[in-house]
Amino acid sequence: MGGSGGERYLPMNFIDQARIFVKAGDGGHGCVSFRREKYIPRGGPNGGNGGNGGNIIFQSDSGLYTLLDFKYKKHFEANRGEHGRGKDQYGHAGLDIIIRVPVGTIIRDEDTGHTLAEFEKSGESVTIAQGGKGGRGNMHFATSRNQAPKTAEDGTPGESRWIEMELKLLADVGLIGFPNAGKSTLISVISQAKPKIADYPFTTKTPVLGVAEYKGKSFTVADLPGLIEGASQGAGLGIQFLKHVEKTRVFIHMIDISDPTHPDPWESYQSIRKELKTYNTDFEKRPELIVFTKTDRPEVANKLDEVKKVFQKKKKKTLSLSAANHQGLENFLKQTTQLFKSPAEKS
Repeated sequence: MGGSGGERYLPMNFIDQARIFVKAGDGGHGCVSFRREKYIPRGGPNGGNGGNGGNIIFQSDSGLYTLLDFKYKKHFEANRGEHGRGKDQYGHAGLDIIIRVPVGTIIRDEDTGHTLAEFEKSGESVTIAQGGKGGRGNMHFATSRNQAPKTAEDGTPGESRWIEMELKLLADVGLIGFPNAGKSTLISVISQAKPKIADYPFTTKTPVLGVAEYKGKSFTVADLPGLIEGASQGAGLGIQFLKHVEKTRVFIHMIDISDPTHPDPWESYQSIRKELKTYNTDFEKRPELIVFTKTDRPEVANKLDEVKKVFQKKKKKTLSLSAANHQGLENFLKQTTQLFKSPAEKS
């Protein structure tokens, strides 16, 4: 069977939303100055330009998984450019501030709602607030008619704005299903992620990422908080869950057929599909794998064949597994990796 991949689980203090203020540096002012040297009583203008203000730059980093840092620091301001000086000396530019965020972060202008950046891979950089431009010194205003200008430009202000950040997980596989369907147990077995596992609903309150591997092919798996009816309208963990499945390539729909709160597995499946469709109609086109869980339990084994026939009549392909006993994991990993293959690879 495929081995488990490297650790890539999210911290317990996972934060996926933040609001901060950014202010780029102002440009330095140009200088009014004249050449003053012995035996040169009327030297020309030699005031230098002001330096440009520092930019606020955001950069994605695959080593980050939360926006927690922005809970404690909410104001970022870059240095202004230095003012110009005499003797044709330009002011130094202000230093840029580079702010690192997780891959999957979306940045929006709070006032307009306009998306300023959306990071989908590591190492991407976007300037969110542009530094002000340095003003020109009086050396640039000399003309044949005015050879001793006493005019210089002020630097322009740097951009400033309140921004909203939202983090959406970028995972290959999203584990979906009602609470207590066995998602956390599965991801703990196929990867080295360590979610909290217990036999009661809503054990998983924040997403957990793991890396699974099968025959040399690795893929990221997100264990996502369980859905309930009305999630698309915000019930339960609602939107907090659904936004994290937007970027996943494949859905693994996990169903516990012994769940007393959802005694009809087909209706349970339809209920989840309805919530997904209500939130985003594109979810209907997403490849999926339906998995019946906890098959080591007698109450599941006794109903399994009957339930499978119901799904077969609906032309739905299913698998069954017991993550706790590692039963069916080989087939699960094989079928999951098949969903990533191109038509040419499958033939």
